[in-house]
Amino acid sequence: MTRLLEIDGLNAGYGASHVLHGVSLRIGEGEIVALAGRNGSGRSTLAKALMGLVHAQGVANFRGVSMIGKRPHVIARMGLGYVPEQRDVFPTLSVRENLQLGIKRGGSRFSSFTINDAEQLFPVLQERAAVKAGMLSGGEQQMLALARTLMGDPSFVIVDEPTEGLAPQVVEQVSSCLKNLRDRGVAILLIEQRMSIARDLATRVAVMGHGKIVFDDTPAALAANERVINEWLSVG
Repeated sequence: MTRLLEIDGLNAGYGASHVLHGVSLRIGEGEIVALAGRNGSGRSTLAKALMGLVHAQGVANFRGVSMIGKRPHVIARMGLGYVPEQRDVFPTLSVRENLQLGIKRGGSRFSSFTINDAEQLFPVLQERAAVKAGMLSGGEQQMLALARTLMGDPSFVIVDEPTEGLAPQVVEQVSSCLKNLRDRGVAILLIEQRMSIARDLATRVAVMGHGKIVFDDTPAALAANERVINEWLSVG
């Protein structure tokens, strides 16, 4: 498998608060890696560090090109997409306008993922095309955020807690979309608490604890490792 993303000895944080402590991780072309861990383990900070949203030091290469020190829009143009936990849709713009803003420079004719593709994945986006994004439900906003990211035609997508707070029916739709991306050959770093989704989608599970990767293996290997589950994942 061709290596797509290479992270080695990555450190990052917020001001004097040091969150990541030498993170190392590899992700190949078309691979889905689930990133598990308790709240506060550093998963979202890793996502933001990769996208240039927090200061980072160390190695973070995408297709052999360093991402360290680059601004978020430059990293996006390299082929990375990011769906933050907060969704960050533009509330005063319509659904269709949000999607149009996601199209990479040069126009949708140069993209293999179109607005029509987005509306086929999430029919509700077509039904509510003229509705302002701020009027959508949480689940609809999650679908819009994911679809808008795909308009940039990324080859690698970081998705942070896509099913958080969603109804089971919407969770199923989001999961179906991630499977569709997998079938298209898009690599995904999936930050997700629901291990059932991680087991269904991911080829590997990386577990974070105290700002480091403490486990990296198959979902089956994690399920069989009681020590890792008890020490780094169990709550209470």
